[in-house]
Amino acid sequence: MVVIFFVAIAASWLVLSRLVERRAEEDVARQGSILIEAMNAVRRYTTAHINPLLADELVTQPEFISETVPAYSAREVFENLRQNELYSDFFYKEASNNPTNPRNTADPFETQILQTFYTDPDTQEISGFRNLDGERVFYSARPLRLSSETCLQCHSDPAVAPASLINTYGPEAGFGWQMNDIIAAQMIYVPAEEVLSNAQSTLNLVMAGVTIVFLAVVLVVNFLLHRAVVSPIMTIAGLANKISSDSLNEGDLDSPEFQRVSRRSDELGNMATVFRQMAHSVVQRETQLKQEVVRLQVEIDQVKRAQQVNEITSSEYFKSLKEQAAELRAQRKNPGNLTLGTSEA
Repeated sequence: MVVIFFVAIAASWLVLSRLVERRAEEDVARQGSILIEAMNAVRRYTTAHINPLLADELVTQPEFISETVPAYSAREVFENLRQNELYSDFFYKEASNNPTNPRNTADPFETQILQTFYTDPDTQEISGFRNLDGERVFYSARPLRLSSETCLQCHSDPAVAPASLINTYGPEAGFGWQMNDIIAAQMIYVPAEEVLSNAQSTLNLVMAGVTIVFLAVVLVVNFLLHRAVVSPIMTIAGLANKISSDSLNEGDLDSPEFQRVSRRSDELGNMATVFRQMAHSVVQRETQLKQEVVRLQVEIDQVKRAQQVNEITSSEYFKSLKEQAAELRAQRKNPGNLTLGTSEA
């Protein structure tokens, strides 16, 4: 029962641990998905409404108006969201190997994500865990494709790009883009330590309850099993040992423990009844056998005595004594023979 208990606890822990961890991952992924969709909404709004309003000023202004760029708007909106303590540890980035703004440059980990999107264009999302600035975070990455021709005004060729863009960011990066190219990976980072810690606390609490329940069940089952099965079997086994050691008597079959077992209506009760009948037969046969042994022993002793007497009476010495005794009896009957014999001598 102890082995079963520990195996059950270990199996329960493995199953529940995986379920709780998966649930925590789903919760974190859901948060990340909501935030990415919110940033996509900002991008679409910027492209559809902000960019057309500032298109003319984009050409005439000496400094580039970054608010016309969907990526910039999404990043700034998210940074504003991070002012809220609930989202201060979240992070959004449109990681690219060829960004206009250097802050969007992909790190080595994000470069691998981009390479996966380049290699397998059908991949729609990649998610998992990574360490970022010494903390474990959950990341969700989606490929960002160039789907609007208006973006080519700034990112196709430095020669046709607005002068304000060149003045602000230079002519080296953020160009050469083509329609439907994967230009970046939308990365959302969600802090996972607290979520996983809460999940682990929940798991510990659940496992404590499961352990207590399992332990109570094991103790109850062990008690009932001992009372209903083990104890009756031990009682019958004890009587069987007495039979094997030839120490069973009729009183043992009338003991309270054996009586309780024999009164049961289940298989153990039937076995006890059959055992009682067998034990009675064994006791009776042993008694008869002992009596027969005693009788045979008496007969053997008598035969031995007869043999010993016969051996004695058949010996030459006994015959000689017998003849001498006969002569003595004869002499006593005829004393004259003894005198005559003496005179002749």
